[in-house]
Amino acid sequence: MAELTRQQAQARADQVRVFQRELEQLRGEGVLALDAQQEAALRAHHGKLLAELGAGFDIDRDLRAKDLSLGMRIASFLGALAIAASVAYLFAQFWGRFDTPAQVVIVLVATFASFLATMALHARDASGYFTKLAALVAFACLVLDTVLLGNVFNITPSDRALLAWAAFALLLAYSCDLRLLLVAGILCIIAYTSARMGTWSGMYWLDFGERPENFLPVAIALFAVPQVFDHARFDGFAATWRICGLLCFLLPVLLMSNWGESSYLRWDPDTIEGGYQVLGFAASAGAIWLGVRQRWNHVTNTGVAFFVIFLYTKFFDWWWESMPKYLFFLVLGLVAILLLSILRRMRRLVAAQEPAA
Repeated sequence: MAELTRQQAQARADQVRVFQRELEQLRGEGVLALDAQQEAALRAHHGKLLAELGAGFDIDRDLRAKDLSLGMRIASFLGALAIAASVAYLFAQFWGRFDTPAQVVIVLVATFASFLATMALHARDASGYFTKLAALVAFACLVLDTVLLGNVFNITPSDRALLAWAAFALLLAYSCDLRLLLVAGILCIIAYTSARMGTWSGMYWLDFGERPENFLPVAIALFAVPQVFDHARFDGFAATWRICGLLCFLLPVLLMSNWGESSYLRWDPDTIEGGYQVLGFAASAGAIWLGVRQRWNHVTNTGVAFFVIFLYTKFFDWWWESMPKYLFFLVLGLVAILLLSILRRMRRLVAAQEPAA
């Protein structure tokens, strides 16, 4: 059991519950009936397995516990935000009363103490909720301390701080198996890389958002990370990298398909918008195809969502002004029905190929 992650242990416990419910269903339908010895052996095996998983990990053994776990995740996230805000306001309240050496010592101690507290909690917290709370506070402390030290020594704000934040967030994410910190690290990487792209084109680094094309190169790299580095030990991390990569690519393409003036290209804005519309349809359709082929549901769903968004925005450009509103929304509904029919047919084709695979 030591080689499993908490997510894998929870998935195994869920499989046991599903199997038990299906066995009861088959018994009630008279399809399958185990004798007393087999049933006792199966019950003992499942009991032992769930006990071992429960001893090694804080898993949900039934649906009620699963519902409570969702509330605990929300509570830990909100608690982390509240404590981080408390730390920020505490610094703001008393910061001016300390001299420079004391300020430097305080911010360094806050960062290292919160990091060590996170590591200590991770070693003892089987549920991971308190670890997540401590990790978010540690990350907030690093961000706050970087800003405060910059103010103390009158350092010009730089995008290089994003690299330190990204490294720290990724360290916490991979050390403590925290996807929320992984997302924070990825966002810092996206911001840094996009800011670098902006500065290379002559922009001030904080204005990188004015050019959505700054986000496109890093999107491809993010999507490729799980293919280059093995994430088998980290449940959900590969999907997180891919989804962030897709969003980092498709959202700027969506913006460019309606805002051609922001492009680096010196073409006619209508031509730029048309090109990005074609790219958006092609990229989202490609994501659907790749997701189905590789059995990446998260990629397929993201591709479908953006394909529909691109399609609806195009319909809006074509017909919103010229078509009666009731007819416009009727067309959207009919298109949704058509897409559902296509996707259902794709699902049947995939299901038909499943036994052969």
